[in-house]
Formats: sequence, structure tokens, C-alpha cells
Amino acid sequence: MLNWEDPIKQFKSPAAGQRATAMLASEALAAVERIETKQKAAAEPVIHDAAPAEAIGVTGLEQVEFGAQRLAVDDKQMINCRADVNQLVPFKYKWAWQKYLDGCANHWMPQEINMTADIQLWKSKDGLTEDERTVIKRNLGFFSTADSLVANNLVLAVYRHITNPECRQYLLRQAFEEALHTHAYQYCVESLGLDEAEIFNMYRELPVIHKKAQWAMRFTDSLGDANFHTGTVAANQRLLRDLIAFYVVFEGIFFYVGFVQILSMGRRNKMSGVAEQFQYILRDESMHMNFGIDVINQIKVENPEIWTEEFQVEMAQLIREAVDLEIEYAQDSMPRGVLGLNAAMFEEYLHFIANRRCSQIGLPEQVPGATNPFPWMSEVMDLKKEKNFFETRVTEYQTGGALSWD
Repeated sequence: MLNWEDPIKQFKSPAAGQRATAMLASEALAAVERIETKQKAAAEPVIHDAAPAEAIGVTGLEQVEFGAQRLAVDDKQMINCRADVNQLVPFKYKWAWQKYLDGCANHWMPQEINMTADIQLWKSKDGLTEDERTVIKRNLGFFSTADSLVANNLVLAVYRHITNPECRQYLLRQAFEEALHTHAYQYCVESLGLDEAEIFNMYRELPVIHKKAQWAMRFTDSLGDANFHTGTVAANQRLLRDLIAFYVVFEGIFFYVGFVQILSMGRRNKMSGVAEQFQYILRDESMHMNFGIDVINQIKVENPEIWTEEFQVEMAQLIREAVDLEIEYAQDSMPRGVLGLNAAMFEEYLHFIANRRCSQIGLPEQVPGATNPFPWMSEVMDLKKEKNFFETRVTEYQTGGALSWD
């Protein structure tokens, strides 16, 4: 919290007098009156209610008070912090700032990727099977609205509950990247000449896609509730649950069937432009997920009372529900198997992924012994320096020469 010295004494000091000359007299008087009111209120006995939630946290748009001491690192925290969120430094979570820098260094734009071969293949009558076309359309349909949903959740819900400026800085970068991903899907749809209404409304027309979107919307509605504020154990748990739903499940599980399917096509020199777009997107989404997991774990450290055994059981159940939905999506998008893949392989893969996600946030593995049937995906998912599948510059491109994937 901010500590206040005697501000009236500061106004009377010669140095403060020099500062005050830069203010209008009415502004200075108003500042004194506000400070005197605060002092009077501080002298009166305070009756503490059960943590008035609306008093917790700041938006960064509050009136700037005159006379506050400079911000210290210990004033910062992930949630429920009343320190000035407009002051980026000093950093408390240097990892958040580094992730922001890494995101900036990995900047890309959809138009940079050549879609000529994809257009020719898509227009060719016997270039792709119907099952392969279904895979492309299903994934463009899911992802095109999924990333919009995530962006809306970040901007309208998550951002206002995270009270740390360096984390907010990354959230702003993430929000841009989610918009960029939606742009990439639109670019693919336009390039291939697909029915835009069919693709972008698929989450309202296909049951398996609708179920995933509807599942996620529960948590968007929760965080976006204007009457919701953190500051109590129950409210803090609700925030943590919703962050797990979005970062661990939606970005960490719901996207991975589609990523494997599209990248598998690229490995076979089919739809390599779409696959390259998805490889960029996967790289971004992996960073988003890792950031979210760090935020989740930091909230747990600063608020250990919310990580109860009962809550952990609830979160494990949440993840199991998500895995079942994603298995259903895999079965629907490739009912006969395609590209050497089948739904049974995805069931094993999703159990493997879910085990990893659980371990990352301190939950027990839900399906011990599950293995990875797609070992080539590990390099992409873990952001290690991978081989270049498509003979393009996707693994090399970066701005500023600052980013290393080792």
C-alpha cells in the first residue's frame, strides 16, 4: 500500500513551495482539503466489515493524489493491490516483462505468408480429400471465433482484476496477438474463397464447436460480471477458477487437436501456408498459456488460503470435463481418420496434455502413464528451437534480433 508523510508540512517547505508554484492556487487548495479530509477520517475509529470488495484494487483511472511516496516493489501484488498500477517500474515480476519482450520480438503479420500453393491445392478437384477439407474448415470455424472470445475476455474481464502493471503490459500484448490470430483466420478464409458466413458462424451451427464455446462463456460471464470484485476467499477462488479455465483449458487443451491436425497437413506439404499461420499462432498461444500459468501460480503463492483440497478437486474435474469435450471434437472433425491420425490417438494425446497442465499448476495427473503419440509436437509446444517443417522462415523470423528459442 502507499504510505503517506505529512503532506501539509510538505506544502509549507521551501522545496514543496517551488513544486506548488506549478499548480493553480485552486488545485493546491483542493489537494490540501482532500488530504485534511483523509487525515480526519484516519483519526476516527474504523469498523471493519467483511472485506468490502469494491474497495480492493485499482483501475489506473483513479484521481492522481498529490504527495504520495514513491512506489516500492513490495507495494505490488498480482491481485487485490491498491498500489499505483500506472507505475510500471520497479518490476516485481520480471518474468512478466520478459514475456512481453519475447512477444514483441516474435511479431508477425498474416500477409507475410505466401498462400499461393494453398489456393491452387484448394481449387484443385482432386488436390485434397473431403476429410482433409473438413479438417481445414472445422478448425478455421472453431479458431476464428475462439480467439475473438479470448480477446474479449482479456479486455473486458481479466485485465481489470490483475492489479500488477507489468502483467497488464503483457495482457495488452496478448490482446493484440489474439486480434492478430483472428485476422490470420480471416486471411485464410478469404484466400481460399471459403464461405465467410459458414466459417465464422460455425460456433453457432455445429454442436461440438458450440459446446466448447458455451463451456468457455460460463467463465467469461463470471469474470465480466460488473458486480464481481476480488478481495474475499470465495471471490479470489472464483477468479483463479476462471483463469484456470481460460489459460489451462481453453488455450492449453482446447486448441491442441486443431494444432496437431493442421500442422500434420503442413508436414505432408499440404496447405503449407495455412499450416505456417498456425505454427506462428501456436507459438503465441504457448507463450500465452505459460504466462497464464505463472499468474495462476503467483496468485496461489500470495493467497495460499484459496488453494484448498476441495478447490483442487473442483479444478481437476474442470480439466476432465474439458478433455471429454476436446475428444468429442476430435471424433467429429475426423470420423474416419485422416493424415495418419485417428480419434483414438487424440484421446491418448489429450490425456498426456492434461497431465502436463495439471502438473504445471500443482494438481495430480489425471491419467497417469498417458504417452505422447505426436512427439514432434513437443518441440513446437515447448517453444524449443524446432526444425523448419515447411522450408520457410517461420522458425527464424523475429524483430529486433532479440529472441532466442533455446
